[in-house]
Amino acid sequence: MKSFLQIEGLTKSFGDRVLFADVTFGIYEGDKIGLIAKNGMGKTTLLRIIAGEEAYDSGNLVFRNDLRVGYLPQLPEIDGNLSVIEACLLPDDPSTVAIKHYEEVVASGNMEALGKAMEAMDASGAWDYEGKIKQILSQLKITDLSQPVGQLSGGQLKRVALAKVIINEPELLILDEPTNHLDIDMIEWLEDYLRRSRISILMVTHDRYFLDKVCSKIIEIDDRQVYTYNGNYNYYLEKRDERISAQNAELAKVKNLLRTELDWMRRQPQARATKAKFRIDAFYELDKKSRYRRDDSEVQLNVGSSYIGSKIFDAVEVSKRYGDKIILNGFDYIFARYEKVGIVGNNGVGKSTFIKLLLGLEKPDSGHFDIGETVKFGYYSQEGIRFNEDEKVIDAVKKIADVVVIDEKTRYTASQFLQLFLFSPETQQKYIYKLSGGEKRRLYLATVLMRVPNFLILDEPTNDLDIVTLGILEEYISKFKGCVIVVSHDRFFLDRTVDHLFVFEGNGVVKNFPGNYSDYREWVQQRAQEEKQEQRAVAPKEPVKPVRRNENKMSFKERKEFEALTEEIAALEAEKSQIEEALSGGQLSVEEITAKSQRIQEIMDLLDEKEMRWLELSEKDQ
Repeated sequence: MKSFLQIEGLTKSFGDRVLFADVTFGIYEGDKIGLIAKNGMGKTTLLRIIAGEEAYDSGNLVFRNDLRVGYLPQLPEIDGNLSVIEACLLPDDPSTVAIKHYEEVVASGNMEALGKAMEAMDASGAWDYEGKIKQILSQLKITDLSQPVGQLSGGQLKRVALAKVIINEPELLILDEPTNHLDIDMIEWLEDYLRRSRISILMVTHDRYFLDKVCSKIIEIDDRQVYTYNGNYNYYLEKRDERISAQNAELAKVKNLLRTELDWMRRQPQARATKAKFRIDAFYELDKKSRYRRDDSEVQLNVGSSYIGSKIFDAVEVSKRYGDKIILNGFDYIFARYEKVGIVGNNGVGKSTFIKLLLGLEKPDSGHFDIGETVKFGYYSQEGIRFNEDEKVIDAVKKIADVVVIDEKTRYTASQFLQLFLFSPETQQKYIYKLSGGEKRRLYLATVLMRVPNFLILDEPTNDLDIVTLGILEEYISKFKGCVIVVSHDRFFLDRTVDHLFVFEGNGVVKNFPGNYSDYREWVQQRAQEEKQEQRAVAPKEPVKPVRRNENKMSFKERKEFEALTEEIAALEAEKSQIEEALSGGQLSVEEITAKSQRIQEIMDLLDEKEMRWLELSEKDQ
């Protein structure tokens, strides 16, 4: 197995805060590794270091010579002035240079330079390269290749960045939260692509289904130590539990032995100097081990909810559109007490707009929402809250409330409440800009729940939260004595938290599905199978072909096809030569140049297809 990367003794700190120390592991050909750690433990920093985007304090990174590495950051940055197709081209790649030069020549109408530009396209394989870019962008549902990157949505930008990484065929792919901002269809496409691909992968993701299906190895950073598990996420959970149980058993054994040794050390203190030195040294080593404490602190979401009455909200003939785009079309629904609903659908169909309509942040074109008097919304938005980055954590929370009143018996000061969300008194004095992305999201969650809502609206709550916190949030929602609406692309989170779904199908169509996401997906697949069976049933049946004695001999029909292909290929080659001659003649207008250039690409595609079939038939006996 080829070694792609060896990491030895890697250490990184910010000031007096050590993110990780002495991290050591290797990545080999074919590895698909998921990196797991709590928020603030430096997952993103470690990926940035490996990608060459950030420096480290000490240790070694040893890459295989000429290893092609691709890196998808959590928040991709692409020049907004570039078009989609330009953003996907590597600046120094020969194919890129050839494509850009060819497009410039075509645009300028310089016939003398066109022949050389086309030769350069042929020599560098640029015709195929551009076709591959368009194919991948098409699979990622990016169709307008001339659109400026600055006009793209967050989801579209993530898909372009993803295409840019995939197109260049890296041998090692580093992914930081690749599923953020992708809709479920795109997540499942990426999941299938990575699972089948031979690319080696190191990734950080909160999506547990994605992690389980793609990764064959899990690396966990826990208490500044690295643990490797050769299996998927489910295997990791089992073995991690065994490891912690073993650690706790070992610690109990050490403490029992320490009591025996302590008794021995205390006997006859005047004879201490004559005692065996190795046993005294062993005692102090045991004492050190016995003081080990696991950092198993977790977010404590026992903040409860305020009373909610029987009337929640009624949606009455609600309609909303933006120009030609219909979001809702006469939507009616009576929301029940303690109802928990998930909202799913492709990006851009109006899921977040629906939430804003419910909250009164947007106005419907017609119809209305009738909200119950006792309803107290808690809104966790996709965009998050805009904290003053120069404020301290405690000061930002005190702006909302100095004391959080849960009920008549339970009150927390702002500082006590923050400690429930793992912000120690020391961390509370930090400036917000020093927090990691996950810590900022955890702080935002704290500011939402400290208002003690009885109707939670969570718009993409899983982005940037670590897996441990997500598990606790899921448990909290399942026991929440109120109503919940969740907009999420995280299939695992939806399965754990909701009773039914609003499926936004686009064009104003919203269907109510009774079940969680896995139930819905199974139903969709079953429907697709039934439709295929129905189509087969009505399709005319082909006559059964007799079995030929010599399967490798050309049939009469194949011989005719072979002869036709020979003529077609010759005709296409001739047409290609004529167009090339016309293009180099200098007599064509810009419009004619563009049309003929497009036709050359079509001819080359047809030649590839027909030559492949010709070769296939030529291998048979005539």
